[in-house]
Amino acid sequence: MALIIDKKKYKSRLIIGSGKYKDFEETKAALEASGAEMITVALKRTNLGQDNNQKNLLDYINPKNYKILPNTAGCFSVDEAVRVCLIARELLNDNLVKLEVLADKETLLPNEKETLLAARELVNLGFSVMVYTTDNVKLAKDLEEVGCVSVMPLASPIGTGQGVKDSKNIKKIIKNANIPIIVDAGIGTASDATIAMELGCDAVLLNSAIAMSDNPILMAKAMKYAVIAGRNAFEAKRMKISEVAIPSSNKKNAIS
Repeated sequence: MALIIDKKKYKSRLIIGSGKYKDFEETKAALEASGAEMITVALKRTNLGQDNNQKNLLDYINPKNYKILPNTAGCFSVDEAVRVCLIARELLNDNLVKLEVLADKETLLPNEKETLLAARELVNLGFSVMVYTTDNVKLAKDLEEVGCVSVMPLASPIGTGQGVKDSKNIKKIIKNANIPIIVDAGIGTASDATIAMELGCDAVLLNSAIAMSDNPILMAKAMKYAVIAGRNAFEAKRMKISEVAIPSSNKKNAIS
């Protein structure tokens, strides 16, 4: 079954970010290698046409071929996040946004109260909101109930590459959800992405893991297959864990 976000189907369950690459050419190459169909863009840091004096990412990545997902990275209040989303809608003529409201510049953790308030206001303004949040189980459900189209709990703090730190809470969020749950932030390498998908996440969003690797294009390709492998493993359902060794051959076929 395809990933469905805001009534649109996606074959890939990997979403990548556009930050930290050496240039837009590398961003484009990584996107192509990843197989992702959606790329998120920090509007406060990347030009999508709001500055005629800078290179425009849209000259390198065609919105007809990829879903451009503007995000509010770098915002620390409801008003700031809403303002960025309004600019994004004007530039892209699209209501789909990724909401981030951060608590502080050091941890870059979500501000839970402001995130919920901003999500409610944006939904009331007609936006389709994918929302970056903590692994707070109750907050995840609250965000779904105010009308968000996807909840995106962090695996671990942004840019740390620590992988999934609390799988129990993410599993609870998935179990309680009726919308896509997408792990966002903290993925460091391919095995982290696979683990997130094996938990039952609908997709993975990552940026630094690709852009900050020694070979971003090769890592993008690795992430493509890691997400596919994790999803397949989740759907196949793993074997039960046993405390004792069990022969791999059937007893009736064993040679005496």
